[in-house]
Amino acid sequence: MDYKKAGVDIEAGYQSVELMKKYVKETMRPEVMGGLGGFSGAFSMRAIKDMEEPVLLSGTDGCGTKVKLAFLMDKHDTIGIDCVAMCVNDVACAGGEPLFFLDYIACGKNYPEKIATIVAGVAEGCKQSGAALIGGETAEHPGLMPEDEYDLAGFAVGIVDKKDLITGENIKDGDVLIGIASSGVHSNGFSLVRKVFEMTAESLNTYYDELGKTLGEALLAPTRIYVKALKAVKEAGVTVKGCSHITGGGFDENIPRMLPDGIRAVVKKDSYEVPAIFKLLQKTGNITDQMMYNTYNMGLGMILAVDPADVDKTMEAIRAAGDTPYVVGNCEAGEKGVTLC
Repeated sequence: MDYKKAGVDIEAGYQSVELMKKYVKETMRPEVMGGLGGFSGAFSMRAIKDMEEPVLLSGTDGCGTKVKLAFLMDKHDTIGIDCVAMCVNDVACAGGEPLFFLDYIACGKNYPEKIATIVAGVAEGCKQSGAALIGGETAEHPGLMPEDEYDLAGFAVGIVDKKDLITGENIKDGDVLIGIASSGVHSNGFSLVRKVFEMTAESLNTYYDELGKTLGEALLAPTRIYVKALKAVKEAGVTVKGCSHITGGGFDENIPRMLPDGIRAVVKKDSYEVPAIFKLLQKTGNITDQMMYNTYNMGLGMILAVDPADVDKTMEAIRAAGDTPYVVGNCEAGEKGVTLC
């Protein structure tokens, strides 16, 4: 008896690391010390030397049951982007710059090419956010997970000067809400998605005219990363008063997280076009408006609160970064919460 016969292939692990090295190398920043393969990732903190009061930010998350679609479609090159996005968007939401990222892949069996493809997606997400991929772990779990399945999670660390932290504490009556378009369902609510649509290769490969693509392509579209858009707004001289990453819990749970007591957000549902994938999901599943907005981003992956005088500069900066902004509402005095109208 040996470890391989017990279900863990050490040689496959070595091969995975070799295959992923080229992708990891593309994410390097000047602060990274050493290469892939050490017991820990080393990152120089020289980036903070010019800050008055540096604050570290962190975020950790996974992709939820969206990985099930990757299994069914045998498409593993974008799920890593989702994992990075879920973490770095939270860091950016506080005004921070993501510095580095680590991933964790648990699998039933280590197929080196598949693992390298997953990590290629992680590396792409890191490149989009400017974070270095400085380490990770691939754990083989025979007997615990089916051989053809895996789970993916990650952890990001960022930095911000305390004076630039986005806390929401200064949001006031009359401030304007600007939403930034999402790329689709992102990585939340897939347990409901999988109840609404039949999860078969045939169903996912069905083309829908209203989507302009197959159902699987629309659902597996990677989560949008907003790091560059928020950085562009900051560099335009705008002070973002509040920022909400619209993830699980949709509008009702996430928007109040940026609001101070005594301020209510008013979001106008007709201020932008809800993407077709959400309309199809709602119609097919006979889901109420309340449940949709309480579960999904409904086409807005990030919502910012800014002073009315800064609206034009904010919109221009977001567009220049390659994202699509909408004025979606305002803040008013009232009980902390959200009104959808």
